Amino acid sequence: MERSKFVIEASEAESMAEKAGLTVTELLPSLVDSAQKLARPSISNFYVGTVGLGSSGRIFLGVNLEFPGLPLNHSVHAEQFLITNLSLNAETQLRYLAVSAAPCGHCRQFFQEIRDAPDIEVLITSIPDQDFRPLSEFLPNRFGPDDLLDKENPLLLEPHSNGLSIVNAMNSQKVNTTCNGVCACDRDSLKYEALEAANKSHAPYSGCPSGVALMDSKGKVYRGSYMESAAYNPSLGPVQAALVAYIVGGGGGYEEIVGAVLVEKEVGMVKQEHTARLLLNVISPKCEFRVFYCCLSSKKPY
Repeated sequence: MERSKFVIEASEAESMAEKAGLTVTELLPSLVDSAQKLARPSISNFYVGTVGLGSSGRIFLGVNLEFPGLPLNHSVHAEQFLITNLSLNAETQLRYLAVSAAPCGHCRQFFQEIRDAPDIEVLITSIPDQDFRPLSEFLPNRFGPDDLLDKENPLLLEPHSNGLSIVNAMNSQKVNTTCNGVCACDRDSLKYEALEAANKSHAPYSGCPSGVALMDSKGKVYRGSYMESAAYNPSLGPVQAALVAYIVGGGGGYEEIVGAVLVEKEVGMVKQEHTARLLLNVISPKCEFRVFYCCLSSKKPY
C-alpha cells in the first residue's frame, strides 16, 4: 500500500475483496496492519490504524498523529483522522469501521457528530474472534448533537455552507516573516482556500467556524475545516484537519509546509489563531502564517 493511499475507490475495493474471497466488509480488518504503518506516533510509538467503509462503497484509512514539543492534546487520533478523511472526500456516511485498538472515550464521543452514529459497526482487530458490533455498545446512553441542536441542523460529514466572506484583506495578521518562496498570488489563493474550508466547517455549538489552508514547497495546497463535538473537548482544530489533508494528499515532512492561512471570525467565543500559531511554529518554523477575518454574508446557519 502506497504511503499516500488513504482512499480506496469502490471498484478497487470490490476487486480486492473478490481476489481475497471476501466481502468488502470482511476485507476491512485485513487492511488495518497496512494502515498502522502509515501512522506518525513520534511520542508514544503506539501505532494506531483504522479502516472505514463509507456508504459510497469506498474504503478510507485513518492513523494517529503526534507532535513532539507540543501538548498531547494537539495529537490527532486515528478515528479523527478517518472522519476527516471522509469529510475531505465528500463521503456523507460511515457504515463499518475496523481499528487496531479499542477506540478511546474521546473518539467514541467524536463519532457521535455523525448522523446515525449508534448504528456504525465497529470491529477491534487486536481482540481475537471479534465480530462487528454497533457503536451503541461502546457508548450507551450517549450525549450528542440531539441534545443540543435542532433536527434540521447539518451534522458532521453532511454538506455545510456557512455563508462567510473575507472582511478586509488589510486586517490580515502576519506571524512569520521568513522569506520562503511564498509569493503574493500564492497568499491570495491560500486565503480563498481557507475561506472555503471555513464555509464547510462544522461549528454549530460555538458559531465560530474556521478553516486553514497549507501550501508545501511544491505549491500544492491542502485545506482543513474546524470540526466541533457536542462534548467540546474532542473537537478537531482546523490546522490538524489541514495536516490530515496534507498526509492524505501525499505530503512528506512537516518542514515542507511553507505557507499557511487561517480564516476565522475576528470576534468570537472560540479563537484558533494562537493554537494554530503554536502548532505551526513547532512543526514548521519557517512557515509563513497569516490570519484573515470573516463575517456572515448570508443568513445561513453554522
